[in-house]
Amino acid sequence: MTSTATAEAPSARPGSSDHPALTHRQIVTILIGLMTGMFLAALDQTIVATAIRTISDDLNGLSQQAWVTTAYLITSTIVTPLYGKLSDIYGRKRFFLAAISIFIIGSALCSFAGSMWQLAAFRAVQGLGAGGLFSLAFAILGDIVPPRERARYQGFFLAVFGTSSVLGPVVGGFLAGQSSILGITGWRWVFLVNVPLGLIALAVVGRTLHLRHQRLDHRIDWWGAVALAVGAVPLLLVAEQGREWGWGSFHSLVCYVIGALGIGAFVAIEARMGDEALLPLHLFRNRTIGVSSVISVVIGIGMFGGIAMLPLYLQIVRGASPTKAGLLMLPLTLGIMTGSILSGQLIARYGRYRPFIRVGGLLLTVALVMFGFLRYDTPMWQLMVPMVIFGLGLGFMMQPLMLAVQNSAQRKDMGVATSSATFTRQIGGTLGTAVFLSILFSVVPQRLTDAFTRLVPGADFQAAVHDPQVMQNPVNQAFVKALQAGDRGALNPLNDSSFIQQLDPRLARPFLEGFSNSMNLVFFVGAAVMFVGWLVTFLLPHVELKGGERPIAE
Repeated sequence: MTSTATAEAPSARPGSSDHPALTHRQIVTILIGLMTGMFLAALDQTIVATAIRTISDDLNGLSQQAWVTTAYLITSTIVTPLYGKLSDIYGRKRFFLAAISIFIIGSALCSFAGSMWQLAAFRAVQGLGAGGLFSLAFAILGDIVPPRERARYQGFFLAVFGTSSVLGPVVGGFLAGQSSILGITGWRWVFLVNVPLGLIALAVVGRTLHLRHQRLDHRIDWWGAVALAVGAVPLLLVAEQGREWGWGSFHSLVCYVIGALGIGAFVAIEARMGDEALLPLHLFRNRTIGVSSVISVVIGIGMFGGIAMLPLYLQIVRGASPTKAGLLMLPLTLGIMTGSILSGQLIARYGRYRPFIRVGGLLLTVALVMFGFLRYDTPMWQLMVPMVIFGLGLGFMMQPLMLAVQNSAQRKDMGVATSSATFTRQIGGTLGTAVFLSILFSVVPQRLTDAFTRLVPGADFQAAVHDPQVMQNPVNQAFVKALQAGDRGALNPLNDSSFIQQLDPRLARPFLEGFSNSMNLVFFVGAAVMFVGWLVTFLLPHVELKGGERPIAE
């Protein structure tokens, strides 16, 4: 097949006139289906972030919220390489449709959750579908567009990601802020809204996504998938529960051992399976893919850690409603869109992706350091600045890293290479979410104790305690009685933090400072991890982006 003279007038494949190369119009039509599926997954990532505090308060489990996020990330992470491998063998479309269907079922189940544990279980089902949405969308894009030309079309994906980033926090906050809609608790619509969107995605993808696939005769690495689950789940479990069990407790030691055995078995199985492996080890011997994978893990840690902390800071510390917290996240979204569009255009023009990855890593590190200095009373504009920088860093790194991996992989490995890039980022995200939230809820009790010890004897706090008007508020009255009785557990913010905003500001200040100081530590830990990742970017080699031919239509 020769290269097309123009986007709209491709030449036919020699000896195969019945299957002309894809035109620009055909590619855009396919992208409509991909963007619909991606919108579903991207919206879910952001719509839950601003609603999780309300959900946790309603289900009496703020300290258990990490399970809801981690369960979703664990299942989506484990199945991501499986989707890539299966789609390489059997074709992308059927698995993309299956991923959307599973996601719809999981979303519907989430809306019926009666506890945080049930919600975590249903989010795990949702994650089984989400694992295929991003990875397969990028794999299909890799199939139909050469790397150098791919930067032209990434603007479509960026528009979807940007739109969902803007709509998600606002819609999630709005729904969570409603007591009920059509007789159903407002926050449950955060998940129910995925059902009609998912059905639309199924219809659009089924109608538009038509690619000719040549089946490959390969074995499916089921044992590798099992070993990966055995290795990943216990380690992520101890990352979440270590603060309660004790990092050297019997339960933690059992998880360490099982996780190590699972990872060892996974590496042995992958080595034995060779090219048939779920994650072929030869991919990671490619320096570009190997280094990119390490960077992706670090990006995942920083990205998910930062995104998980910021809505909590805005709602618990700054007292923002879920809707307002969503709107306040817009500078971060603006940064992501600006960084992604700018890097995409310049990569398409000059074919160089490495400078953006290095600059992005530095920006993420700087932003996390700046977040580490936030206080309960920091002016809002000082929060917006690092948000924009954080978004720019993400925009400069995410798509260029995907381009680097796809550019270095052979076409027959496009699915598994793309899923490996998504997989490593999600591994980082899962670890980052579990560890960062674990650190947060581990240090909050002590930081609250320190804040109470320092502030309760102060003039402002005591003035509020002895103010008759303040004591007319039943929440203030109950809090002061519990404090005087030494029973701070009566108003435990780790189970339900909604009462903090109902307190007199002088009485609430120990809670605000305690949470703020705890989050500072989390952001500094994230900055240290991201700094290491930035150093790793200097190991990434530059490989000229390929041109190439477009595939043939079905």
